[in-house]
Amino acid sequence: MFTGIITDIGRIRAIEKKGDTRFTIETAYDPQTIDLGASIACAGCCLTVVDKGSDSRGNWFAVDVSQESLDCTILGTWSEGTRINLERALKAGDELGGHIVSGHVDGIGRIVDIKPEGDSLRFTFEVPDDLARFIAPKGSVTLNGTSLTVNEVEDPRPGGNAGATRFGVNIIPHTQQVTTWGLAKTGDPVNLEIDMLARYVARLAQKD
Repeated sequence: MFTGIITDIGRIRAIEKKGDTRFTIETAYDPQTIDLGASIACAGCCLTVVDKGSDSRGNWFAVDVSQESLDCTILGTWSEGTRINLERALKAGDELGGHIVSGHVDGIGRIVDIKPEGDSLRFTFEVPDDLARFIAPKGSVTLNGTSLTVNEVEDPRPGGNAGATRFGVNIIPHTQQVTTWGLAKTGDPVNLEIDMLARYVARLAQKD
């Protein structure tokens, strides 16, 4: 489990394709504190550490990713040099500063607009149709591993954004600096995980 509070910005050092795809990721994390088999959320996707080390270029760890994960997340768009949000797994007793995040990506959203709003940036995203009902104003959502609060939701309407639900979030300067959101551009795809509570509420509603 994770909280959606990013603790490092990693960098893809190498990509090796044989069977599954192996990503080697540069990190500020001390590899001596990472167990083989540990889970690390990489841009919001929970991945298992299969190797680790430290060399003249810095600390690193490696993860293996199946074709299914490449197809269902933005991991298939990564290339050498791509920067990604990282979060280590939650430990008992850790502060829960964001919200409960599983690291299981539900779908791929897309940035459709970025505008300055005060010192912050207002991002507008499109969400896949099958996930739109889980996005609610003032609710939580995880985007590229970051716990964010939804400001508003705009559902499709005649003459409006027909065919796509959109929602907005504000990203403050601090978050821009300590995550990859400061590098984001309009049109970028994003990993999206819906709030776990919203998932269960929707399931209960189906049973009524």
